[in-house]
Amino acid sequence: MGLWWGKALDAARIDGAELRADYTRQRRIVARYRPSAYLATRLLVRPEHLPHLLAVTAFMHLSDNLLDSGPREERAAAFARWATEVREGMAGATVEHPDLRALVHTMSVHPPLRTYVTDFLAAAPADLDFAGFATEADYQSYIDAYVLPAFMLIAGLLTGEDTPPGYREACRTYIDGSQRLDFANDIAEDLAEGRLNLPQETLDAFAVTRADLESARDTPGTRALLAHVLGQARESLAAGRPLADLVPPDGRPLFRAMIGVEDLTAEAALAKGAALLRGPARPPLPSTLKLLFGERARAKRSAVKTETGTENETESGTETGTAGSRGGARP
Repeated sequence: MGLWWGKALDAARIDGAELRADYTRQRRIVARYRPSAYLATRLLVRPEHLPHLLAVTAFMHLSDNLLDSGPREERAAAFARWATEVREGMAGATVEHPDLRALVHTMSVHPPLRTYVTDFLAAAPADLDFAGFATEADYQSYIDAYVLPAFMLIAGLLTGEDTPPGYREACRTYIDGSQRLDFANDIAEDLAEGRLNLPQETLDAFAVTRADLESARDTPGTRALLAHVLGQARESLAAGRPLADLVPPDGRPLFRAMIGVEDLTAEAALAKGAALLRGPARPPLPSTLKLLFGERARAKRSAVKTETGTENETESGTETGTAGSRGGARP
């Protein structure tokens, strides 16, 4: 266990060898499956919040794996057992699963999170019968039914009980763009697993077939289709940027970084074009590190000015707009 991680567990008042090991396990899960999100979280989240955020992120990932892996009946049964243990843990029962003990403890420390976990557990089975989207309206329904409740686990943890007006709407705008980006950028991996996540009516509009995508055909149609979906993603991400102004100051660096990394990923995906049908694009590492360390430096400057009573408007949030001034989704 690294010294920095031990200090984060101490700051979060996570005591006991078993529970500290549980949180360490969740940290490793996030570091393995979402390294860029893990780095952003490590750099930009205060130590006392870090273990809890990683535990919730790992829970989202593990839940998604249960919903996606194996025959439908086995997935349904596995997720039902998983959800039952979470609910029993919330009711005070002893939790045996090492991947759930951290989540249940985090809910005891952050009680408002219980509502978001309950909503997610109720919404998640919608993913069991996912068979693609016939229309854009089907995709939008999927965002409301499953993707938004999942994202609200993170978003709700960061705001606690003080959810500002328009926050959920801003979360939805952002996560719509983030999900579109994931579906376009991960299209090769999804197709390899038998999933096509772009609406059929969108394929029809560009005269593209599923076979074209599965065969990774570089045609004017496939290039235009991917450019269109990525353009939609960038529009939603831009419209969701004010989300960073709605969270408490401690959470703003992370949200700005999340959106910034999505922007870099979208640019890389657009540059890759039809080659996305053979594998996803990754944001350039130098640009990503510059963004993350820039936000870290900005957060430190803001903290110093707050402590010394010299905080100005730029550092307190008006650089990107005051909270809620412009209205308007992967840690």
